[in-house]
Amino acid sequence: MDRTTGGWINGLLGVLIFSGSLPATRAAVMDFDPVFLTAARAALAGLLALGLLAAFGGKRPERGDLLPLAIVALGVVLGFPLLTALALAHITSAHSIVFVGLLPLATAGFGVLRGGERPRPGFWLFSCLGSALVAGFALARGPGGAAAGDLLMLAAILVCGLGYAEGGRLSRRLGGWQVISWALVLSLPVAAGLALLTLPPGFAGIGGPAWIGLAYVSLFSMLIGFIFWYRGLAQGGIAAVGQLQLLQPFFGLTLAALLLHEQVSPAMLAVTAAVVLCVAGARRFAS
Repeated sequence: MDRTTGGWINGLLGVLIFSGSLPATRAAVMDFDPVFLTAARAALAGLLALGLLAAFGGKRPERGDLLPLAIVALGVVLGFPLLTALALAHITSAHSIVFVGLLPLATAGFGVLRGGERPRPGFWLFSCLGSALVAGFALARGPGGAAAGDLLMLAAILVCGLGYAEGGRLSRRLGGWQVISWALVLSLPVAAGLALLTLPPGFAGIGGPAWIGLAYVSLFSMLIGFIFWYRGLAQGGIAAVGQLQLLQPFFGLTLAALLLHEQVSPAMLAVTAAVVLCVAGARRFAS
């Protein structure tokens, strides 16, 4: 298996894991305060990352890596989780698909600015078309939004795209699991302190779905998914592999159909097929 193919496989595994993030966050914020949820998931993942680094070592970051790691931490460890948690208090997880459709474009744009990548014009054509298909499909399912939630999701997409691009660039030298682990450890003092400050007065009223949501976003969304994702971006290219995010909403809907027995419509299948073609086209013109 060549490096590029490995990058796409790792990226796809990361996207599959991330597909459950927004529904899990939505379940968690039904009972947890959004700020506590953000801090708790980062703190729990940070403790796990600290254990990974202690057990397996890994390449230590240099002084020049501290600013990029801080950008990763602010973008994907604290910024995106907090902004999406706040947004999902105003909008539905289905409505958030509109903005997830813009994430590949944001990642590709920051990949050009920060990663030095130069995709061909055909890449941008397929990327924009894929984003439009995802956003159009989400809007067709119903608006379900509010102005505050929309603005928060837009900010979340921008900081996440920057965090993805910066982490993918840094992973070329440090490695995928090391980048997210060091970013989590860097965030740990702030996250742990904030979690203690916003700790709920009691846990008796916290339902099972909220606990499951917290566990999922802490272990999978915050750590395991990024191990595959950053490795994929480093191997296959930030802009190119980033287009796999176009499939994330449809993976999420498929999981909902399998686990919650929601109906999968013919329109969903048709749009998914078209998005797959857009991802394939973007890959062809990625370099």
